[in-house]
Order: sequence, then structure tokens, then C-alpha cells
Amino acid sequence: MIESRELDGVMSALLRRLSSQNLPRIFALRDRLELGERVSDEDIRYLRESLFDALLAKPAFDRHPELAEVGAKVVTLYRDMSRKALDNERSIPI
Repeated sequence: MIESRELDGVMSALLRRLSSQNLPRIFALRDRLELGERVSDEDIRYLRESLFDALLAKPAFDRHPELAEVGAKVVTLYRDMSRKALDNERSIPI
């Protein structure tokens, strides 16, 4: 079982990574999708890794319910981007 202090450290690291790495990349991808671009294989790998990271972070968010809104907003952002990516793929002529 992960101890409380260790879990707090994990949460702190996750939030730093979210603000310094993940959000800038997520917003850049979102902007490209809004312009009608398709996702690349690299984008898909990144999104898969991000979803895996979210699963790993769930215990930390459970321990810090005050941050649940942050987690929910990120999940909503990923959902919206996934929908937009699918719309973009559908709009490409065959």
C-alpha cells in the first residue's frame, strides 16, 4: 500500500507534469484539431499514454477530492478532443 506522504508526492509530481508538459501539448493538439487537422500516430500514442497515466493517478485524485474538478476537466478535454478528431477523420474525402 502506498503511504500518505508518498501519495502526496505523487500528486505533486502529477500536477507539475500536467501544468508544465501535458496541458501545453493538449492545448496545441486541440488547436490543430479545431483547424480540421487529423491526429498523427504520435498524437495517438501520446493520448494512449495520457489515459494510462490518468488510470495511475486515480488513487492520488481519490485521496485529494479537492482536485477532482481538475481531473474532471482534463478528462472532459480529452473526450472533446477525441470527438473532434473522429469528426475530422470522417470529413476527409476517401
